[in-house]
Amino acid sequence: MVLLSVSLAGCAPVYRDTGMAMRADAGFVAADYVGRWYEVARFPVVFQRGCTATTADYALRPDGTLSVMNRCRMGAPDGPERSISGRARVVAPGRLEVRLGWIPVGAPYWVLWVADDGSVAVVGVPSGRAGWVLARSPEVGAARWAEARAVLEANGYDLSRLQLTPH
Repeated sequence: MVLLSVSLAGCAPVYRDTGMAMRADAGFVAADYVGRWYEVARFPVVFQRGCTATTADYALRPDGTLSVMNRCRMGAPDGPERSISGRARVVAPGRLEVRLGWIPVGAPYWVLWVADDGSVAVVGVPSGRAGWVLARSPEVGAARWAEARAVLEANGYDLSRLQLTPH
């Protein structure tokens, strides 16, 4: 998701049981993903250390890829802004490859679930080193939050490590 400007490989913590199959949303439609998403929760990753009020804006490009603009505020929701832009392309149903900033290689970004009303999405990476709950507004109702958590759990994520994102 946001500020995915370094490889998710290396010695980063793993937040999911990678022995479990991870399932991307086979019904994912890139055009439905367009617009602003607020990060509601994430698994801690080094490239987002200190980030609050995190958002991602997606736009459909003429070539079928998505432009990506990720932003966060450092330290507090009114802190200085940090941002990075890039592109995402669909490589299989629900599976994207994201390239941000100057990083020459793409990173896997799997959309695991999008609520039927398009209000909430769950995203993960096969390595289990990252995962996010995104929403069209900074807050998620109890029912959608429970659904998002259930999707993460079904994909092997350790929910005790999930952190809420202040906005």
